[in-house]
Amino acid sequence: MTQPPSPFHDGEVALQKAVGVAERMEAFGRRVIRDHMPDQHRDFYRQLPFIVLGAVDGEGDAWITLLSGRPGFMASPDPKRLAFAAYPDPQDPATASLDDGAAVGLLGIELHTRRRNRMNGTLRALTAEGFEVAVEHAFGNCPQYIQLRDFAFVREPGDFAEVPAAQTLGMDSPRVRAMIAEADTFFVSSYVDDANGRHVDASHRGGKSGFVRINQDGSLTIPDFAGNLHFNTLGNILLNPRAGLVFPDFVTGDMLHLTGDAEVVLDSDEIAAFQGAERLWVFRPRKVVLRPAALPLRFSMRAEGWSPNSLMTGDWEQAADRIAAEKSRNTWRPFRIARIVDESSVIRSFHLEPADGKGIVVHEAGQHLPIRVRPDPAGEPVLRTYTLSTAPSDGFYRISVKRQGLVSNHLQNDLKTGDVIEARAPAGGFTIDPLEARPAVLLAAGVGITPMLAMLRSIVFEGLRKRRVRPTYMFIAARTLAERAFDAEIAELMAQAGGALRVVRLLEITQDAVPGTDFDAEGRISTELFRQTLPFDAYDFYMCGPPPFMQGLYDQLSDIGVPDARIHAEAFGPASLKRREPSSAEILPPAAGKPVPVAFAKSGKEARWDPSAGSLLDLAEARGLTPEYSCRGGSCGTCAVKVLAGKVTYEARPSAKVGADEALICCAVPADPSEGGGDRLILDV
Repeated sequence: MTQPPSPFHDGEVALQKAVGVAERMEAFGRRVIRDHMPDQHRDFYRQLPFIVLGAVDGEGDAWITLLSGRPGFMASPDPKRLAFAAYPDPQDPATASLDDGAAVGLLGIELHTRRRNRMNGTLRALTAEGFEVAVEHAFGNCPQYIQLRDFAFVREPGDFAEVPAAQTLGMDSPRVRAMIAEADTFFVSSYVDDANGRHVDASHRGGKSGFVRINQDGSLTIPDFAGNLHFNTLGNILLNPRAGLVFPDFVTGDMLHLTGDAEVVLDSDEIAAFQGAERLWVFRPRKVVLRPAALPLRFSMRAEGWSPNSLMTGDWEQAADRIAAEKSRNTWRPFRIARIVDESSVIRSFHLEPADGKGIVVHEAGQHLPIRVRPDPAGEPVLRTYTLSTAPSDGFYRISVKRQGLVSNHLQNDLKTGDVIEARAPAGGFTIDPLEARPAVLLAAGVGITPMLAMLRSIVFEGLRKRRVRPTYMFIAARTLAERAFDAEIAELMAQAGGALRVVRLLEITQDAVPGTDFDAEGRISTELFRQTLPFDAYDFYMCGPPPFMQGLYDQLSDIGVPDARIHAEAFGPASLKRREPSSAEILPPAAGKPVPVAFAKSGKEARWDPSAGSLLDLAEARGLTPEYSCRGGSCGTCAVKVLAGKVTYEARPSAKVGADEALICCAVPADPSEGGGDRLILDV
């Protein structure tokens, strides 16, 4: 039996391959993209008061419009045809040049229910009373980014007598710029030509008001958010840049039509900076037509009408702030304490906001924030790193600190809302892929909950954004109920995850705690508990807590055969996890057995290291230098410096990532000269 042709063309497939879903989408597309309308689509079109129509004029320009009629103005005589009892406005640039045999794209969208279906085909039987469209492709669409609006007619749809004349304008028109800048919704048409003819697509785009940016040259930059992965619009643009846009003003009925050329942008700093953007595209208008009051409908936004998916996206001001902040990644910046929250009897959270007018550097869930404070106002600043307990999507920094040392006591006892501390860009390699298919197991003890909470927030947010929450199990161990933090926040995330998250809470001391209500198990997290809770074996484990907790769980997981690559750990304090290195691991070179001259290039100081001198950080401090560091165990990466000459090694392999030309001086020592580094070490300190 001959395989029917793929429902996707080369442009669509190219973008699907870029995100690794081409094979899955090929199989999916063959199931859901039909050459006819199913009955529910036929019924759906019949109840709509308007349809979005994309077409191509005689010069090859793409246009798009909203064609309106009383519900019932569309009807489907059979699954292969959609008939319209509507006469298009002769001033409409999208319909003015329609003729029998013209290719069109259709989008049926119901703003008050968020339902939508796509169809494209060929126009037939055009008369003064209407026309038909013969189906080429028909398929459903997801409801994302559609704001809920109710409609009402203000005139008969076919009565154009009182409609003002269309206006040809430029991108410098205040009305044009205002309609685009205020829009939370627009529609786009695109098309490709191939051996089988012309294929036109009509599509919806939505976001927060202002998600379309007007650039200085009059072009538009538009973020492309997570969607159905068909890539109909952007796939068309890859092969043919001609596109059309329409911005409806739902309050006045004005419609702004633009036609021009578009370009897909897959590599830009702005993609990462604009929250929710997967890629960008740029549209350069060549013709701009404003049709005042052309839409016979008026729409009112519902009180809770914003699409949850739209609210999960960013804006251009935030993106610009983030790009500006990125330029200051390696400098200390002032952050104001905006809010202080007691999370438990021992953990207090500090919400931080930039005090220098810049944005924040986007972090990854699980990373830590280096901060610098002065517990003694007359003394030297002290540096510490605290794991962020927020996800990248939260848009702010929050550190959650347990009272257990000089800096944590200073934070908890001395600082108040409005005070300023210094912070540098987040860092660290203890991160999670929130969209990985393999289930995640998050293991937290005490204040080790902080990176686990950040990871969980990221998993839920990104899962809702992409419509698939990564299956996650979270084990939380605390000494007492009063010391356990974030119960309400985790319960809320559990509700949002819709069954994809299971939480197991353990207490060492259960006095005054109710089983099943306040805790689920007594004692400590163990592999025996995993056997009772986890239904199968393929998991990624992430853990954070005191050193004995970390090492003990790591050893237990290794003993039952969990691959080392699937055990991810964050140790805090000077303790680093001692991993069982595979036989294939590169052997660390031996340390120098005799004195080695060490030069600190930036300061111009020299010293002589010998095996009794400790780490290179110890040596630098002995010479009066104050390099930045935090953990003294190679787990945070704060102390990384460039090695200008020579070679270093470590007693135990550090857990923080370090470049081939760098050294974590808090735990590094000179390597033996026989390893090829020479008999002299020069550090950029």
